[in-house]
Amino acid sequence: MRSRFPEYSNSVFINCPFDDDYKSLFHAMVFAIQACGFTPRCAKEDSGTDDIRIQKIIEIMRGCQLGIHDLSRTESSAAGLPRFNMPLELGLFMGSKNFGDKEQKSKRYLVLDSEDFRFKAYISDLSGQDIQAHGNNVEGIISAIRAWLSHRTTRKMPHGSVIFNRYRRFLEILPELCIKMDWTVDELQFLEFTGLAKEWLNLE
Repeated sequence: MRSRFPEYSNSVFINCPFDDDYKSLFHAMVFAIQACGFTPRCAKEDSGTDDIRIQKIIEIMRGCQLGIHDLSRTESSAAGLPRFNMPLELGLFMGSKNFGDKEQKSKRYLVLDSEDFRFKAYISDLSGQDIQAHGNNVEGIISAIRAWLSHRTTRKMPHGSVIFNRYRRFLEILPELCIKMDWTVDELQFLEFTGLAKEWLNLE
C-alpha cells in the first residue's frame, strides 16, 4: 500500500467532516495541501482493501507523518447526538505519535476549530495545544494550513493569500476540466479532485 503514495514525511492525513455542508472547506483544504507541495490523504481515498472503515483509517494514518484535524463540527446530528468521529481520529493520531515506533513518534498535527478557544467547552483536555481558528471560511482554512505547513518543510511555498487566489481561479475552470473528462463537479471523487488540482497546479 505504501508504495502507491509519496513518502511518509510528505503525506498529510485529513480528519474532517465529509458532508455536503463542509465540502467547500474540504476541497479548499485538499487544494491548499497540494499547493504547498504535500499530498493529502483521507478515508475517502480508494485503499484497494476490504478492511472495515476504522482499520482503513488507521492504515492511512500510519503512512502520514502529518495530520490536520478539524473539530469545528461538534453540533448534534439529526438523531440528537454529537459527532465523535473527528475527536476519535485525533485521539488515534495522538496515540500513534505517543506510543508508536520511532517513525510514528515523528508525527506532527494541526488542530482546527471554527473559533478561538471554543474547544474548551467540549474537549478541555486539549488545553495548551496551539489550536487554530478558521472562521468557517475558505480563506481562513487555507491560511491556517499554509502557515502550519510552512514550518514542516524547507521548501519555498506561496503565501496563503496567493493560494486562495489560485484556488478561486481553479474553481472557475473546474467545470471545464470536468467536461473534458466526462465528469461533473458535483460527482467528483476524492482522487479525481486531487488529480485535477495537482495537474492544474503543475501547469498554472
